[in-house]
Amino acid sequence: MSTARTESPVILGLSNQNGQIRGSGKPGGGGGGGGGGGPQLNPIKGTVNNGDSLPATTTNAVIKHENENIGDVTATKGNEFEDYCLKRELLMGIFEMGWEKPSPIQEESIPIALSGRDILARAKNGTGKSGAYLIPLLERIDLKKDCIQAFVIVPTRELALQVSQICIQVSKHMGGVKVMATTGGTNLRDDIMRLDETVHVVIATPGRILDLIKKGVAKVNQVQMIVLDEADKLLSQDFVVMMEEILSFLPKQRQILLYSATFPLSVQKFMNSHLQKPYEINLMEELTLKGVTQYYAYVTERQKVHCLNTLFSRLQINQSIIFCNSSQRVELLAKKISQLGYSCFYIHAKMRQEHRNRVFHDFRNGLCRNLVCTGRFGHLGLAINLITYDDRFNLKGIEEQLGTEIKPIPGIIDKSLYVAEYHSESHEEAKP
Repeated sequence: MSTARTESPVILGLSNQNGQIRGSGKPGGGGGGGGGGGPQLNPIKGTVNNGDSLPATTTNAVIKHENENIGDVTATKGNEFEDYCLKRELLMGIFEMGWEKPSPIQEESIPIALSGRDILARAKNGTGKSGAYLIPLLERIDLKKDCIQAFVIVPTRELALQVSQICIQVSKHMGGVKVMATTGGTNLRDDIMRLDETVHVVIATPGRILDLIKKGVAKVNQVQMIVLDEADKLLSQDFVVMMEEILSFLPKQRQILLYSATFPLSVQKFMNSHLQKPYEINLMEELTLKGVTQYYAYVTERQKVHCLNTLFSRLQINQSIIFCNSSQRVELLAKKISQLGYSCFYIHAKMRQEHRNRVFHDFRNGLCRNLVCTGRFGHLGLAINLITYDDRFNLKGIEEQLGTEIKPIPGIIDKSLYVAEYHSESHEEAKP
């Protein structure tokens, strides 16, 4: 399938911030094959980053990969979920999720977490990280206790909703595990009323759960496990003070599980202060998932939309996600994409939470081909960074930080396919 192209696009939602911008046709229709002049790519589900600083525009697209490209999730020791002596009801939920065998990060994490030991795990997104901590967390829940027994702290609202949905699905046969997601931007009164009832697992963003703890609404005296997913972000300057304060309210005897793709100094400092002889897991030779190819296109600011339009028309794309570094750029680019004739949603932090939730849900269900946003979504794929002259040093810094290589677009691909000036020059040369 390819990115939908429609006639006479209709713009919706820019005034009321609902994030939905569509062309007049069906989101799933339209053509657009792989372009000539370069290597053929498989059908793609993608992402793009467009902002004032690097990466100025990144297109990450999820390619239909061959088995040898997904060693991050297939290079296992051959263990089975039954080997961990999990509750039968929990196993039923695991298998209904389609998880037939544990991934490498799950093989390493589950038995250690079940033993009660602290964990510091470095693993890529998209390798089963959520299951690696949710399975032992749910196994250790005591349904005889009507209290909060575990926290999962995440940096974004969307990740909180995603993890809570997985947790609810995996635990649905366990006979009454109560899972609650609470994030900033939602009604605080609703959360207070929910905590009057039984809650066993709370999945939250730092600011909201700290607020509920301080108000005395969230009782944390029996919390036995706390998980920090994307710990590098949670321990950045934006959140680290809140995380320290949250831990100060918890019992001294608690288990801490840290999962992160990168280990900056802030994570190391936190580990030394709060983790007790942690079991360290490192399944990463580089940050980029196997099956992901990264390229950059060297363009000027005014060439970006033309390049993006060419990518849509030349590549076979299921869905694309376009990242910008400001809310204003998100809306402007979403409008431009719609004017080009493609269906488009957008999402950013200044939108009302119910609109963010709706856009996130609808895009995941395939109701739209393109999403412009300020956050990060998506996993496997092809990444194309549209960078300007000013971005060249930032690009090298990102390569060093993430332990990956971002290559120039292969020379066999004609620049006239994605750079407007070259396209114009080739037309002029063709004139008699």
